[in-house]
Amino acid sequence: MNSTKIPIDLILERMAEDAEKAQRRVSKASDVLLGELNCELGSTPYEIVYEEDRVRVKHYFRNENAENKLKTPLLVVYALINRETMLDLQPDRSVVKTFLQEGIDLYMVDWGYPKPKDRFLTIDDHVNGYMNNVVDFIRQKHNVPKINLMGICMGGTFSVMYSALHPEKIKNLITTVTPSSFDTDKGLLHIWMKDLDADRMIRTFGNIPGDLMNLGFLLLNPARLMIDKYVGFVENMDKRDFVENFVRMERWIFDSPDVPGETFRQFIEDCYKNNLLIQNKMHLGGKRVELNKLTMPLINFYGEYDHLVPPEACNQLTKAVGSKDAQDVCLETGHIGIYVSSKFQRQFAPRIAQWLKERDQTDKVEPARMQQSLPVKKEQAAQNKQKTTPMVKKKRVAKPAGAVKKPLPAAQNKQKTAPMVKKKRAAKPAVAVKKPLPAPQPIRQTTAKRGKSLLIQRISEAI
Repeated sequence: MNSTKIPIDLILERMAEDAEKAQRRVSKASDVLLGELNCELGSTPYEIVYEEDRVRVKHYFRNENAENKLKTPLLVVYALINRETMLDLQPDRSVVKTFLQEGIDLYMVDWGYPKPKDRFLTIDDHVNGYMNNVVDFIRQKHNVPKINLMGICMGGTFSVMYSALHPEKIKNLITTVTPSSFDTDKGLLHIWMKDLDADRMIRTFGNIPGDLMNLGFLLLNPARLMIDKYVGFVENMDKRDFVENFVRMERWIFDSPDVPGETFRQFIEDCYKNNLLIQNKMHLGGKRVELNKLTMPLINFYGEYDHLVPPEACNQLTKAVGSKDAQDVCLETGHIGIYVSSKFQRQFAPRIAQWLKERDQTDKVEPARMQQSLPVKKEQAAQNKQKTTPMVKKKRVAKPAGAVKKPLPAAQNKQKTAPMVKKKRAAKPAVAVKKPLPAPQPIRQTTAKRGKSLLIQRISEAI
């Protein structure tokens, strides 16, 4: 029986070649790592057009020469976890740049970094407070009754809630990797969240630290997220583009703001543990979130291999809403690959732009009706939901009350006095409606009072 022999000289030759390649790679890697690297995040120019507490709104400069520019602006709401710079992570793979090139007038919410005073902010404060103020600001700035809304991950869940509560303000809704049905055991995150003691965490930390959540996300898949990717870095550290993109991703991953304590508690209890949203049992600001009131066109993107928000947590939304124009788009990628993969860049942002252009018809809404839908005080919200005609009647009935002090001259000079009264009364609604911007102040005061009352309650309980 003949035994197979491996030539020793061939083995030594291979080892010598590998050693030579490794030496060249290390030499080139040292030049790359010691040289100047462009690792900037969010390089696309923008301006800050709105600020409230820690929240800012970025407005990007679109390509005005683009064909078929969208008439309706788009607001993007990212999650409270991590940062919105994911959409503008790499210059050659930027969702933001693709939107701008397609002629989309783009706004994006920057949630900022919560401070200890933000511990008592709830989901209601974010949805009916900050988001509602931003939406009204954009509507007033562009003089449109509705805007397009895009939500990502937790921000997508907030956007679903907002669109169900304020359908008259949203023209089209886009959700990406958005959890809406939490009754699933697919994915380790959903299993962990069901047994998480949120109360104990909030008593310990106040706001939930971003570093703590990052550690939890890494432990969901430690072999790939803590070993494989660094092995891949060593094997490709002689390539400048790879190193720059790797560092950008690392900077984004570990730039994690804290999450307000009460928001975290409510999201865990109402969503992960009790799955209230998809059942139409969730309440915000004393109102029930009814998904059948979400009647605007909806496109729902999710990843087939998403380990954070599995398909089972996303694909129930289109069945639960009241929209007749709702569709799911499942991409063969993970949670982050939708935004940074070169392959899916061609399937994601351009498809959203095309989808919006197909539904960008001008809303035929009377100016008076639009103005009445703009925000005023919370006490007037219930009255503003009534039809336009009854409101006009009320104003006309109120006119004699304003002229009680001069009834006789009004009766004697009907031809002269009556027209003057009508002109004055007709001008008042326009002046009053043109001041929707002070709306954030009542909400902010309400939030502060609520936080103060909760703080007093916690102190009394501790005593």
